[in-house]
Amino acid sequence: MSTGPQKGTQTGEKDRPALMAALNHAMRNASGQGVIYSQMVAERLGVSSSDLECLDFIVTRGPQTAGDLAEATGLTTGAITGVIDRLEQAGFARRERDADDRRKVLVKFQPGAERRIMPLFKPIERASMEVLAGLSDKELALMLDVMTRLSDAANAAMAELREQPKLPAKPAKSPKR
Repeated sequence: MSTGPQKGTQTGEKDRPALMAALNHAMRNASGQGVIYSQMVAERLGVSSSDLECLDFIVTRGPQTAGDLAEATGLTTGAITGVIDRLEQAGFARRERDADDRRKVLVKFQPGAERRIMPLFKPIERASMEVLAGLSDKELALMLDVMTRLSDAANAAMAELREQPKLPAKPAKSPKR
């Protein structure tokens, strides 16, 4: 399987912008479908999408403080307290004092919770693995590199967006004359 046309290849440079636009559209579509899938999982687990995303941070990065979760997600510390409360009530996470610094409270994944969560992710994991199985090792390595760089780029974009002022909920009405 080919990695697709590149600058200066047989498809010509003028095709590159169209190819990049099509790839951007496909990535946005895949990302959107991932968000919808996560929302469906969250609904079945009885938590919100934000709760599930915070839980994923805990699962993938290990125990987190409330401040760590707030920084990673952009949610306020007050909102994170609510997230942690809901995750505890649902049996997915627990608070525990840090053994090295007793002043810190870490949020940890509740052992055994994966038995409730993982079956819901099996369909998307299976579908993804079927697609990836058709790729060569070289293509997989390229995809890993691209996905890692896209993740880094998304983190940089989120940091930039956090610095921008929030827009009003709706535009101010212009005065009537």
